[in-house]
Amino acid sequence: MKIDSHVHICAFTPEHGRTSAHTLNSIPFRYMRWRLGIPGSDATTEQKLVQRLADTINQTEQLDAAVVLAFDGVWTRDGQFDDRNTHLHVTNEFVIGLCQRYPKMLFGASVHPYRKDAVAEIERCVKAGAVLLKWLPIVQDFDPSDPLCFPLYEALAHYKLPLLSHTGGEKSLPVRNLAVADPKLLVPALERGVTVIAAHCGTRSALREVDFVPDFVRMAEQYENLFGDTAALNLPTRSYAWPTILKNPTIRKKLVHGSDWPIPPFP
Repeated sequence: MKIDSHVHICAFTPEHGRTSAHTLNSIPFRYMRWRLGIPGSDATTEQKLVQRLADTINQTEQLDAAVVLAFDGVWTRDGQFDDRNTHLHVTNEFVIGLCQRYPKMLFGASVHPYRKDAVAEIERCVKAGAVLLKWLPIVQDFDPSDPLCFPLYEALAHYKLPLLSHTGGEKSLPVRNLAVADPKLLVPALERGVTVIAAHCGTRSALREVDFVPDFVRMAEQYENLFGDTAALNLPTRSYAWPTILKNPTIRKKLVHGSDWPIPPFP
């Protein structure tokens, strides 16, 4: 079965989440909206975006399914939702509904580890058919090595639910904490038996950022349960990593396909 493990959707209605005006007006999002021909930001826009995604998946003959990702907002360490600093929020319930309507969509859950109900929400998502958990720490503003994450790692290991966690730089969404881009912060998850997919293989998103690809390679060689995905590696800023990861036979076998749709690829 051929699966795209990394596909995004945005929400434009309050019951499904939110996409801030700051995000919508950013250069990356303006370009993606222009490219898709979907310029609005209301319920109709949301429906058009969902249909465009469904059509894209159905029309890609070499693809059997795609993991559509929810995206939790920012939460404080004391368990409060931080609406002011949340620029993208896509609820688990919204994505669950999409997967019920479209057979080729698989549920990628997102649960911020600082939520007071984090473990209970993971359990709920597992029952709803989640195939992985998605994190973007530098945007969601938490440290994957924080002990507050450890109960979630125990739950993920117990349910054998993989963790797809962003590593390296980010330019599509406002970055809250670039210090947590390091894949080494995922060691506590790996040591607790969680299957971890390092999204983007630790690549930088701009020239002056730190390149974590060497760290990702060393870790993937050390930990049997660490993989990397190919999401956004066909962007000019990240494509420098291809020779390193494809020429290493160990790493090549541990690459998971991810398109990062609607991020455009540049062949």
